Amino acid sequence: MIFLLGGSGYVGTAYQALLQRKGLPFRNVRRADFDYTNLPALTELLRREKPEFLINAAGYTGKPNVDACELHKTECLLGNGVLPGTIAQACTAAGVPWGHVSSGCIFTGARPDGSGFTETDTPNFTFRTDNCSFYSGTKALGEEVLAGFPQVYVWRLRIPFNEVDNPRNYLSKLMRYSTLLEATNSISQLEEFVAATFACWEKRVPFGTYNVTNPGQVTTHEVVELIKKTGVSAKQFTFFKDEAEFMQTAAKTPRSNCVMNSTKLAATGIKLTPVHEAVEQALRSWRSA
Repeated sequence: MIFLLGGSGYVGTAYQALLQRKGLPFRNVRRADFDYTNLPALTELLRREKPEFLINAAGYTGKPNVDACELHKTECLLGNGVLPGTIAQACTAAGVPWGHVSSGCIFTGARPDGSGFTETDTPNFTFRTDNCSFYSGTKALGEEVLAGFPQVYVWRLRIPFNEVDNPRNYLSKLMRYSTLLEATNSISQLEEFVAATFACWEKRVPFGTYNVTNPGQVTTHEVVELIKKTGVSAKQFTFFKDEAEFMQTAAKTPRSNCVMNSTKLAATGIKLTPVHEAVEQALRSWRSA
């Protein structure tokens, strides 16, 4: 039996679909049915049910985007900074291995040589560097809380996308925003992300932190060109002059735009589609939700 927390969210729903396809028994532990933020209750549940593995896809992202986290700081801190520690304590006490969906949004930019950040690099878009959104700060705290705990995977997701139109889909966002910010990013195809993360458990790769992004980097302009090339949208895309204009007119908090290195994951034999190819595949299969 696999336990899934946060199964009703954008990423959690993809995990449910994956587990169903694989025919694996799982329990979607819904917050409405069970308060998994309660450490004694969660510990008792895990000891009693003894799941083989637990996936934590729960967290607070804010709707429609991370700007909302600036208005709901308590929920954001509890969901992203405190909850991972609660789960870690409960899983450790019950002897349950688990995986945590983290975020690459705890980084900004790239390494000095332009290459992507690795799992050994210190996050540079956090409360400690005093340059981040509240969301990124809490996700970084969540990783700090997990440092030293055994039997846990920390999976870093970056800007999920797939072929289904959805407000959470990066491609949908680009087509809906009135004006875009030119940026360079690593991003994660949603179904590949959940399959790769679960494969960590299936293959029993070493516990630890993994950047789970499609290899390479892509710019906003490159994605827009692919949207035009595939005929998904005939919209006339406009861009902010620079990030300063974006911050002055459209955003309440800084955004993470960063490049991630995913070779650690690939070295385990778990590989994702190169980013440009993955984006084009999604657009060529585009469909309404």
